[in-house]
Amino acid sequence: MKRIAALILLASLAANAYAFEPFVISDIRIDGLNRIAAGTVYNYLPVNKGDRLTNAEAARAIRALYQTKFFSDVELDRDGNILVIKVVERPSIAKLNIRGNHDIKTDDLKKGLKQTGISEGETFDRLAIDGVQQELIRQYYNRGKYNVSVEPHVTRLDRNRVAIDIEIREGKAAKIREINILGNHAYSDKDIRDDFESGTPNLMSWYSKNDQYSREKLSGDLEKLQSYYMNRGYADFGVDSTQVSISPDKRNMYIDASIKEGDIYKVTDVKLLGDLILPEKTMRQLVFVKEGDIFNRGAIENSSKAIKAVLSNIGYAYAKVTPIPKLDKDKHTVDLTMYVEPGQRVYVRRVIFAGNTKTEDNVLRREMRQLEGSMYSQAAIDRSKIRLQRLGYFKKVDIDKKLVPGSQDQVDVSVKVEEQAAGSMQFGIGYSQYAGIILNASLSQNNLFGSGDSFSVSGSRSTYQTSFGANYYNPYLTDNGIGIGYSVNYSKTDYGNTNYANYSTSAKGFSTYLGIPISETDGVRVGLGISSNKVNLFPGYSPRDLIDYQNQLGNKTIRSWTGTLGWNHDTRNGYWAPTRGGLLQAQADVALPGSTVQYWKLTAEANHYWPIGKGFVLYLDGQVGYGKTYGKNGISDDQFAVLKAAT
Repeated sequence: MKRIAALILLASLAANAYAFEPFVISDIRIDGLNRIAAGTVYNYLPVNKGDRLTNAEAARAIRALYQTKFFSDVELDRDGNILVIKVVERPSIAKLNIRGNHDIKTDDLKKGLKQTGISEGETFDRLAIDGVQQELIRQYYNRGKYNVSVEPHVTRLDRNRVAIDIEIREGKAAKIREINILGNHAYSDKDIRDDFESGTPNLMSWYSKNDQYSREKLSGDLEKLQSYYMNRGYADFGVDSTQVSISPDKRNMYIDASIKEGDIYKVTDVKLLGDLILPEKTMRQLVFVKEGDIFNRGAIENSSKAIKAVLSNIGYAYAKVTPIPKLDKDKHTVDLTMYVEPGQRVYVRRVIFAGNTKTEDNVLRREMRQLEGSMYSQAAIDRSKIRLQRLGYFKKVDIDKKLVPGSQDQVDVSVKVEEQAAGSMQFGIGYSQYAGIILNASLSQNNLFGSGDSFSVSGSRSTYQTSFGANYYNPYLTDNGIGIGYSVNYSKTDYGNTNYANYSTSAKGFSTYLGIPISETDGVRVGLGISSNKVNLFPGYSPRDLIDYQNQLGNKTIRSWTGTLGWNHDTRNGYWAPTRGGLLQAQADVALPGSTVQYWKLTAEANHYWPIGKGFVLYLDGQVGYGKTYGKNGISDDQFAVLKAAT
């Protein structure tokens, strides 16, 4: 068959090459191009102007153009000494639609198809359709869906284009009915399978999908099995074989893994070799395996990571640490060598930002702790990423490094962000028996015009109440991160025509504050505010506590000068949905001397996030507050509390 196919190809090439006497090419003309540039064709041609063209060279030229897969037909002709190349372009893929997929995201399926040459904008090759089916079926087989069917349809469009529609029927995933570990003696099946993602059906399988077979999931489980033993001294543990079988109806899976436990090994010697850079005593503190310890692969891997982390913080961005365990199978001992290759110390040439179409570069740059021209530091990179994530403007932040071409000691740091909505607009309407129709609206923007400033405004209106508030904060009033904020508010309440609380109030206030960073995780807030609250009471109708308060105070308007001092400690790794870290805030508010009512108030709030595995996060939050009057107010703490509630 191969010989016949070769003869057919040679015959085809011969038929497409016009038979002519050899000649010297004076020029080359290409007919039939629409989408593909002539320069692209010239790049693939093995002949040029001035070359002598023979029939053999003509056949080679045709073969070269066919191999580009740009053309469905290629012919060579001659017009005097001009070489004429006639081509028919293959259609381009204008649309690639995938329907029916639920278990695998469309983007993931398209990534796999792109590797087979099928993606929007690419040249369409009908022979690749079989590859489309095979690639998609392969992806589903890896997820345990052996009943999947894939039907591609190709539709011709105008301007030599095609649309590919792929209909997928996923079917049900095969269920794992049995997992058998053969050869385990030291530990029970339950112990060694405790961390497996794969499992037989249980009450939570509807959520965890643990009973759905996946090749990648099984591979990960076998790696966990190996780690389980090797972290407990079994240095020569191995998985001898793995057998996966499926029932005839493709609904049930059976997994058998044969293992060899081996023996428990002890570490008798730990050496540090290579170019250590730092003193050996310092480096040994980073090795978590000591002489006499039971062999532990996890501790060895953590030692390698710790050494690389320390070196990467002092410029050695590409440091390598290779653990070399030497096993004595007779004595069941291990001599461990940690071989350190720091590589070249590197410096950062440029920090490049991408993806921030709305946010200005300087907003990102001022959060970077890795500076241009300075020595590379992985700790500074990690800290920069956390600071960017905590802004709340970005759904995703990726930071990568790349050696500058032609240099061994310079890197460019690439910061790629995916922006998300940083603001909201809300409108509401409601009805209450006492307040009647209630209207409210609010607008907030945490990244105003891409500047990193935040602004919010809100208001509400009902039969008896009107309120308005606005806030603005610039987090970088100065280059070193001192921020300034302003707040204004106004509210008016009139219960004069009601039969349940006959009084009215009006309040207005203004405040400003400075946010001052004192470390990477700590900051203080200093503020000053002024407010005016007016209360109109109607004897016989107003609450008795308010009347007593006003009689003792002697006026209807309460003016306050308020000083604020706050502190916050923020270790969260994100803004909208952190997964670790916490936020601790404490604040003291004092109505300064000269205020109508002198008081102080302390408030504190703490929250913390703990990742607990499998995408779950434990969150705890607590608040506490206490306030008291001071000076000669002429009122009790209880009366003051009533007033604060009313205004």
